[in-house]
Amino acid sequence: MSTVAKNTVQDALSEIVDPHTGLDLVTGKSVKDCSLEGKSVSIDLVLGYPAKGWHSDLKQQVVDAVSMIENVQSIDVKIETRVVAHEVQKGITPLKNVRNVIAVASGKGGVGKSTVSANLALALSREGANVGVLDADIYGPSQPRMLGVGGRPESKDGKSLEPMNSYQVQVMSIGFLIEEDTPMIWRGPMVTQALEQLLQDTQWRDLDYLIIDLPPGTGDIQLTLAQKVPVSGAVIVTTPQDIALLDARKALKMFEKVEIPVLGIVENMSTYICSNCGHEEHIFGDGGGKWMSAEYGVEHLGDIPLDGRIRSDGDGGRPTVVADPDGGLAQAYRTIARNASGVLSARKRNYSEVFPSIVIQND
Repeated sequence: MSTVAKNTVQDALSEIVDPHTGLDLVTGKSVKDCSLEGKSVSIDLVLGYPAKGWHSDLKQQVVDAVSMIENVQSIDVKIETRVVAHEVQKGITPLKNVRNVIAVASGKGGVGKSTVSANLALALSREGANVGVLDADIYGPSQPRMLGVGGRPESKDGKSLEPMNSYQVQVMSIGFLIEEDTPMIWRGPMVTQALEQLLQDTQWRDLDYLIIDLPPGTGDIQLTLAQKVPVSGAVIVTTPQDIALLDARKALKMFEKVEIPVLGIVENMSTYICSNCGHEEHIFGDGGGKWMSAEYGVEHLGDIPLDGRIRSDGDGGRPTVVADPDGGLAQAYRTIARNASGVLSARKRNYSEVFPSIVIQND
């Protein structure tokens, strides 16, 4: 392929902006290879995040852009995903078999954070990633019921736990180790120790992302997460009303202080759509998540409406992404998953897994 022809293709690809990273395909280093044989062009793209639901649209955009080049008659586009580990807090060792940890947090309870966590994990899985969920809410674990999985985790070596599996997602929760109606009457140190054991003693298997469903607030669990858990990024869940935004800002500032990047904000219960007449109403306020994103310079990852199906799906152990995979609600979650992982993919890479450790010994 001549230099001029290749530059022409590169120029065409540089006009296509990835909406999940905000970068064009060339600047974002998504173009792995492009070659020309006669009047046929072959383009290999590699994305740093899972995006199966966007591949067909991306291919069409590439075909439309390159077909405008003179003498090009056929175009072959291939897309692959390659998720790598990204930078975490200084001085914290990455988890074995886990490339990236994403914490899902809120400043207060009742905003649907656990529901978002479950559907986000399932959405990432549907987009093509290997995903796990750690239920870090020791006092009120909800992921076992929400993900429809029960029983006791196995221990093959008597020291570590095998994660449970639900809808191709690996899951661990204190809820697997106690009865559902047993209260956890523990003080802070016991709670943080339990979190560390669940995290470190679980035999996670080749995860691209581990989603940690945090309890509400900015207390012991969150502090332990910041000091001992290698977190690649955080997602803040809020509802539009002022009181929820006030607490969401506290969560965001907490992550800033402990140097964990906030990938973006999800506005849950953004609107209510009447199931009888279809009337849409902003019963909790309008645009609070977008406003907060703009104020703090972070991404607005997406909105989820207040819909009875989301509640009933979660209560029934089949979250919306699997209960109605082709519906609008599932697509909204998948868009949020692509946006969050896309933002993360543009951040600095963690090279500790790439380069071997060098040990100097004195003879």
